[in-house]
Amino acid sequence: MNRYGLHGKLMATEGNGEKLSSILLQASELVSTAKGCHLYMVSKDKSDRNAVWVTEVWDSKEDHDNSLNVEGVRELIAQAMPILSGRPEPGQELEIQGGAGLE
Repeated sequence: MNRYGLHGKLMATEGNGEKLSSILLQASELVSTAKGCHLYMVSKDKSDRNAVWVTEVWDSKEDHDNSLNVEGVRELIAQAMPILSGRPEPGQELEIQGGAGLE
């Protein structure tokens, strides 16, 4: 099964963790329609209310990259950028081997 995975943390400015999480959840609805998307999971960090984690599983890196072209995704990115505490660090790229919930 080799699939492409991405796991990363985004940091919101103080007090904007919920807003960032909401934007990313909207993004998850949009990219779930993209070719090759198996998972776009948004998680709150229990130890830092301004940190939001995103975990993604795709058929390929190309499918992930193409998801940026889904209508509305760039607009959500534009909404998120001003409330980030800094430039997002690159996410950890993973080669998914398999697991529960993945066919």
